[in-house]
Amino acid sequence: MAETLLGILAAAAPATTAILLAAMGGAINLQAGIVNIGLDGLMLAGAFVAVLVAAQSGSSGLGVLAAAIAAGVIGWLFSLTITRLDANQIIAGLGLNLAIVGLIGYLLPIEFGVQGTYLPAGLKGLPSLRIPVVDALPGIGPILSGHDPLTYLSWLSVPIAAFVLCRTTWGIALRATGADEEAARAAGIPTRRWRDLSTVAAGVFAGLAGAQLSLGVVTLFNKNMTGGRGFIALAAFYFGGGRPWPTAAAAALFGVFEAAAAQFGSTGLAPQLVQMLPYLVVVIALALVGWRRAWAGQRRARLMLAAGSSSDETAP
Repeated sequence: MAETLLGILAAAAPATTAILLAAMGGAINLQAGIVNIGLDGLMLAGAFVAVLVAAQSGSSGLGVLAAAIAAGVIGWLFSLTITRLDANQIIAGLGLNLAIVGLIGYLLPIEFGVQGTYLPAGLKGLPSLRIPVVDALPGIGPILSGHDPLTYLSWLSVPIAAFVLCRTTWGIALRATGADEEAARAAGIPTRRWRDLSTVAAGVFAGLAGAQLSLGVVTLFNKNMTGGRGFIALAAFYFGGGRPWPTAAAAALFGVFEAAAAQFGSTGLAPQLVQMLPYLVVVIALALVGWRRAWAGQRRARLMLAAGSSSDETAP
């Protein structure tokens, strides 16, 4: 039992990476007032560009950089439809997902002669980093050591995002934009610019997440490789209310259940039930968030009614 648990935790670290990166970008975007439904498409674009550039250049690092830039540019274009053209965020996000899936689905057979999986010659994946002292520790070593660089970057992104959002003037301006755009604009904050920048950041994070899937988890591209992780990331930052630490905790929870599903898949359980497990957790988590907010709203209403009754009784 202990070995199974340690195996799940060791597998959860790379399984959490893509979800955590995309969720952190979505959390930053949410703080500026944009609910980014297009994270899954941005991840897929990042995964595709990472494989293309890594194969052509022979460098996985350049592939990761290109994925971040490409997804950031797409995120900026996506933001312009919202901030300049007043497009509905939900419709625009779903449209972005469908457009990227359709474009890649067109390019694979037409330009590369493949249908679903693209594995170019000379493609190199991300290296595994071994931490000398930690790697030798029993039990903990496989959990903390031996992962790709983007996994460690995803861990670092949480305190960095928390510091920037809460301790810098940039973060205050961005959060003010999301809290009350009209008041922020009246205070001289360029709200459109901050919303655009937050969406670019979300694109960069999602592009890194896609690169981790195509160069870190496997060394190829598949048009279905995101597996809905962008929507799981959406649930994670929604569950965390756009705050970095609760968002990271939710992403880690989903990563653990994804790793557990893979572990239980080798025990003879029905594969359909195993594959359903991470998405079932997402549904339960969102239901809990809805219940918590409804309960909080009812509690506030009761307190307001009680305060109003008290004031009526004490009035002359």
